Amino acid sequence: MNINLLELWSEMGIPVRVVVVVLTLQAIASLAVAVDRLILLFRSRAVSTRFAADAARPLDEGDFVRVRELASRAQGSHLALGMFAGLDVFLKRSDAGDSTERAADLARRAIERKGESLSTSLHQGMGVLASTGSTAPFVGLLGTELGIINAFQLIAASGSGGIGTSGAAIGEALSVTGYGLCVAIPTVLGFNYLSAKIAQYEQG
Repeated sequence: MNINLLELWSEMGIPVRVVVVVLTLQAIASLAVAVDRLILLFRSRAVSTRFAADAARPLDEGDFVRVRELASRAQGSHLALGMFAGLDVFLKRSDAGDSTERAADLARRAIERKGESLSTSLHQGMGVLASTGSTAPFVGLLGTELGIINAFQLIAASGSGGIGTSGAAIGEALSVTGYGLCVAIPTVLGFNYLSAKIAQYEQG
């Protein structure tokens, strides 16, 4: 069975078209977020790996100034950002005359605050995936209801209940239901995958 999407679109009523447009926008937004998060994770992991390799020797030697310098240059690395936040506070407080214990405690707090900020950054946009995954099926059902209403209106207008009268409207209703599921299912799978990857990345 061949389905002509252009013909199906041309036969849809305006309310059903609005539903299809909403679903399409949800799908595009979800895809954009998923691609953006994947690129962010890939880039951050790659830069963090290089930073960790470069900073290993200065850390062993206790050259924290050098490590802070390397961290400031590792743009896009969440590991480097957290390291920089802690070392910057530690070195500044040490230079100001604070004890090592005091400086280390302030550095730990700075890292915790930075970690919360970085976690928020990593999860940015994930709400779009969650919302789309949970609402797209219902948006599709709304389109189904509108299509069925349109079918009954056609039957009432023609005075006939034959399939030739209502078949197209019923077909569009079922198509919108399927479209809503096609948007929701990959989005839910993508959300679960990205959530797991982000949690794994945050745990190191």
